[in-house]
Amino acid sequence: MRPRADLLIRKARILDPGEGRDEIADLLVEKGRLVRIGASLDAPGAEMHDAEGLWLMPGLVETCAHLPEPGHHRNGTIASETRAAARGGVTHLCAMPDTDPVIDTAAVVRLIRERAMRAGFARVLPLGALTPGLEGKLLAEMQTLREAGCIGASNGGRPVRDTLVLKRCLEYAATFDLPVMLRPRDGALAAGGCAHDGAVATRLGLAAVPAVAETLDLARILQLVAATGVRAHFHQLSSGASLRLLRQAKADGLPVTADVSIHHLLLDERAVEQFNSLCHIDPPLRGEADRQALLEGVADGTLDAICSQHLPLSESAKLAPFPDSSAGISGIETLLPLVLHLVEQESLPLMRALDAVTRAPARCLGVDAGHLETGRKASLCLIDPNARGIPREEWLSAGRNSPWLQRELPGRIRMTVCEGKVTWLSD
Repeated sequence: MRPRADLLIRKARILDPGEGRDEIADLLVEKGRLVRIGASLDAPGAEMHDAEGLWLMPGLVETCAHLPEPGHHRNGTIASETRAAARGGVTHLCAMPDTDPVIDTAAVVRLIRERAMRAGFARVLPLGALTPGLEGKLLAEMQTLREAGCIGASNGGRPVRDTLVLKRCLEYAATFDLPVMLRPRDGALAAGGCAHDGAVATRLGLAAVPAVAETLDLARILQLVAATGVRAHFHQLSSGASLRLLRQAKADGLPVTADVSIHHLLLDERAVEQFNSLCHIDPPLRGEADRQALLEGVADGTLDAICSQHLPLSESAKLAPFPDSSAGISGIETLLPLVLHLVEQESLPLMRALDAVTRAPARCLGVDAGHLETGRKASLCLIDPNARGIPREEWLSAGRNSPWLQRELPGRIRMTVCEGKVTWLSD
């Protein structure tokens, strides 16, 4: 990380989906703030970067990152994972509460924020626990957690089985206009499963997780959202059936948003053939029809955002037999290259794809980020869209659990600026 400096970025293709901007122009940052966008800007003394042929866009906003600190240091630290985020063009990331200890006290919130600020690579936005210990039994002190710096409340990937407890949690959150971030999952139907309930799991003899485990819980939560009026965001929807429920909920005017992991847009259940544990993820990769439905959901805006579902793991976590291996992919560094891969495939239009990782996730989280607005602290990234590279050659995350590690992918981040500070700079 470098200290704040005045920056003049010249002749970049500026892409800002939030403002509908797509033009060749200069951009000037002074004292950490974006002050001007225009042609032929001049700023004596500013650090100048010739960006001809490069793209300049808002910094990425990640809606779902599992940070290993506190408690899981062998899987990395806040510093290692936020540095990896900066290398991936990410300036803001939402941290899930499933740390050890859980983010259910103000002291843990302060610890995470202090370590993130000390590292200085990205702005960490912690989520407070919906229930103490994520046990789903009682209400957490959500307002206290909010005052300590949490942007919302979540139970991580753990379901709140007791509907009365969940209803009271949502009522409490609604009282303080606190958004809740939920991943629909019926614990009983998903118990013991590690793959999609389809042909591949049947052939390999793997315990399966049916799509109804997600849709059943989603339907339950949507009824509670309608009853309480809480603002709700759904993490990592994985099936076409869930998409239909979400589309209807939005049509009915419910205050709901949702994201999907980049991996569910690119891979289907066939990726776990030959027991490939690198593709063991929760929720599991579904069928090809689901993948196509999810892509259509992103394209039409039913699914607001694309996330990396970043979860760094130690090497040993993926060496066990597939059912016993840990679920998760380290994805923060490959989020933008994989999104650009979707654009290359013509699966998504460019501006919608970029919107899904910048303005849209910021809106889902209720934070002021993901756009290029003069007068505000500059958070942006500069990309070489024509460069191609193999992620492992510059990999920074402590977790190397990625099926993309040795795949050639498009796009290379040349510079990341987070709130006025240069946090990543590549030749």
